[in-house]
Amino acid sequence: MIILDLNVLAPGSQVGQKIGHPVPYVEGGSETCAQSAKPPPMPQQQVVSNKVMYGAKVPSKTSNGLSKGLPPTPDNDMKCQPISAVCPYNSAGRIKARVTLKTPIKTWSNARGEGKLFSLNLVDESGEIRATAFNESVDKFYESLEMNKVYYFSNYSVKPANKNFSNVNHDYEITFNSSTQVSPCLNDSDVPTTQFNFIPINKIAENDPTSYVDVIGVCKNVGDVVTFTARTTNKELKKRDITLVDQSNTSVSLTLWGSQAEEFDDTNQPVIAVKAGRINEFGGGRSVSMTQASIMLVNPDIPEAHRLKGWFDNHGVTQETVNISARTGTGGVGFDGNWMSFKEVHDAQLGGGDKPDYFNCKATVLLVRSENATYRACPQVDCNKKVVDMGNDMYRCEKCQAEYPNFKYRLLLSMCLGDWTSNQWVTCFQEVAEEILGVTAQEVGTAENTDQNMYNSFFKNATFKSFIFKLRAKMEFYNVSSWCVCVCVWFQDERRLKVTIAQVKPINFKEYNNTLMDNIKKLSDIDFTKEV
Repeated sequence: MIILDLNVLAPGSQVGQKIGHPVPYVEGGSETCAQSAKPPPMPQQQVVSNKVMYGAKVPSKTSNGLSKGLPPTPDNDMKCQPISAVCPYNSAGRIKARVTLKTPIKTWSNARGEGKLFSLNLVDESGEIRATAFNESVDKFYESLEMNKVYYFSNYSVKPANKNFSNVNHDYEITFNSSTQVSPCLNDSDVPTTQFNFIPINKIAENDPTSYVDVIGVCKNVGDVVTFTARTTNKELKKRDITLVDQSNTSVSLTLWGSQAEEFDDTNQPVIAVKAGRINEFGGGRSVSMTQASIMLVNPDIPEAHRLKGWFDNHGVTQETVNISARTGTGGVGFDGNWMSFKEVHDAQLGGGDKPDYFNCKATVLLVRSENATYRACPQVDCNKKVVDMGNDMYRCEKCQAEYPNFKYRLLLSMCLGDWTSNQWVTCFQEVAEEILGVTAQEVGTAENTDQNMYNSFFKNATFKSFIFKLRAKMEFYNVSSWCVCVCVWFQDERRLKVTIAQVKPINFKEYNNTLMDNIKKLSDIDFTKEV
């Protein structure tokens, strides 16, 4: 039985005594709990960690109950300062803190050498701070420090926090050195566990992309593990998307990575609590992603989790939800979308927000640039990376880390579109470009090398054709530096509106005519359904 809610009739100060012998709930441990409920032979305070999760196993301890490899230190010999007081001018003080995050060991290698590091998030009743260990300190402390355990830390270095690598709310961070000392704490009852500041899922969209949030929800759906290659590092990555819902009847996609994605268990639709998940934006939808600084708890023993599980089991499992991760503005090209002329787009300064804007328009192709319209890409079906000519009739794909005797052509076009109000330069890719040109990328690439007249005719024949376009608009910054002699200053970071064709289709004049009449009706209140 799990208590979902209660009303306090009398505070403990009025009752004056403990009623019965309450013990922490551990699933499958009813016999142990029954034995623990008996009065102890000697008066002894029972230390209960509030990190225990219902439906989860209790972390194993060594025979003496302490973390391995570190000698205990008598508590009464230790005078500690709060984490909130840690600064470069007070780095000699000890702190007593719980480890709430322990990252995997990271290695690096560059021109200056190579090394390794790992980081910790340390928490006490006053706040939280990031600690990092390098090289020899990694060998000394990594195996000894355990998640959710409390330790004394002393003789560390303190420096300003690098906010690019940490989302911890502290102005400084700790660095372990050769003199750093760490010892387990025997009494951890006064040190809090991970502290959350949850927001409802329907409020996630109100936060800026790339910001961090704490969120809690029931895992309603689980996707498969997806393996792909990172574009920048060419490393193989694995991820899994799961869907979380809460009492706001809203759902969001949470992305798990690596071993966390592979080992995730969705048995009995668990409650998932995430601290410092990063908000991502794609196609108008918002999602949350785990990072190295994020913490995820499954079925945490906190009031929010119990209330959420009770709501879901009784009502939420059958209710419809709004998915804020769904892409908006990326549906098919239709006549019921956001119709705008190019002048209206420019006047409204579309694309100036945090996320791109989508709109529909009927426009005519005025000019298609034939220069650099094609490129040679990897011949693999699921790879479109540009290949490098090795000079020996072989072509190398850096993404696939392989060489091939052939390649495929891909289209990347720049063209000017115009309507009755203005014009706009746009970019389009493979499928859209083939639809506008009326030929395949392979035909264009072959003609470029064999028949220049035919190649030029492909672009000439596409001009003055009209289509219905769905366009994506986003203001971007370009680092363009120039020197103005008259005022002797530099100008840079020019803003330009980048417009990309998302989809294109031929004009259905009957539907387009109905759309025009609907617009006229809105302006003049004319009823076109009446016969004249």
